[in-house]
Amino acid sequence: MLDVPEVTPPLEGAPVKRGRGWAGGKGRRGGIEGRRARTARWLLLPTLLALALVGGYPLFRTIYLSFTDFNINSGDEANWVGLENYWNVTEDGINIGLLADPLWWSSVWNTVVLTVTSVSMEVLLGLGFALVINSKIKGRGLLRTAILVPWAIPTVVSAQMWNWMYQDSLGIVSAWGRHFGLLEVGQSLVANPNTALWALAAVDVWKTTPFMALLLLAGLQSIPADLYEAARVDGASRVRQFWHITLPLLAPALLVAVIFRTLDALRIFDMPYVLKGNAPETMTMSIYARQQMMDNAQFGMGSSVSVLIFLVIMMFTVAYMTLARVDLDGTRS
Repeated sequence: MLDVPEVTPPLEGAPVKRGRGWAGGKGRRGGIEGRRARTARWLLLPTLLALALVGGYPLFRTIYLSFTDFNINSGDEANWVGLENYWNVTEDGINIGLLADPLWWSSVWNTVVLTVTSVSMEVLLGLGFALVINSKIKGRGLLRTAILVPWAIPTVVSAQMWNWMYQDSLGIVSAWGRHFGLLEVGQSLVANPNTALWALAAVDVWKTTPFMALLLLAGLQSIPADLYEAARVDGASRVRQFWHITLPLLAPALLVAVIFRTLDALRIFDMPYVLKGNAPETMTMSIYARQQMMDNAQFGMGSSVSVLIFLVIMMFTVAYMTLARVDLDGTRS
């Protein structure tokens, strides 16, 4: 018999030499991943260029105009004024800059209150609707269609519809308020400065809760049903399943949904403007910018407002994603 030398099999995961070079090592995988990354960057380049042209130019143009005194009615060229649109103290010691305008800070406060109130209610109601639609009940297809009706109606149309419902003499909401003793004859929720902002928040909740429900429904449908089956076998109640299975696995979708809705709420313009116009008690940051640009024809000042709105939204987004540790690409362990 021939003595056959004993061959030790390679360890699992170890590189195996095949001809030239080594196969199965990190170097080869790194090369493939590098080529894929470079291909992906080249494929994204046309989209990035289009975004730079469509979004980048208006942004930098707005930033430039915020440092000028450009007036659309004067016909003169824009003159560089530096930071005077933001902070400008006259010779008499009076500050006439944007940051010293009480109406600007009032619009910031109104926007924040409206955003926090509406988004909080939309999360609670949207989660409830999503749980109901995701359950196995009769007619959930019809319910899913019906819940989309407020979201499908254009914002201007829905705002005007609610304006009629809030009308002091013929509106159904005012009639209910008089019936339950909450309002007197001739009173309206939107006409009262103390309740106008809350009335607008109710309209925003009615309008955009379906959007939140759809986002959360998509997150619920991505949760494996086997987890609930195993929990039922172990004797877990519906409440324990919600707190220990549904809510933790729904958290990423919930955080992203809150970001989308919050960014949208911070930029809100159409619904408050249709209902109340330039009223100070419901003026938002976007309405204030529109007033400076269109009513006052001060495009320089209006551009300054737009820049501040951009900074407010950007700071909120960065702070929120950092504190909530939102993982958009799913790579965080």
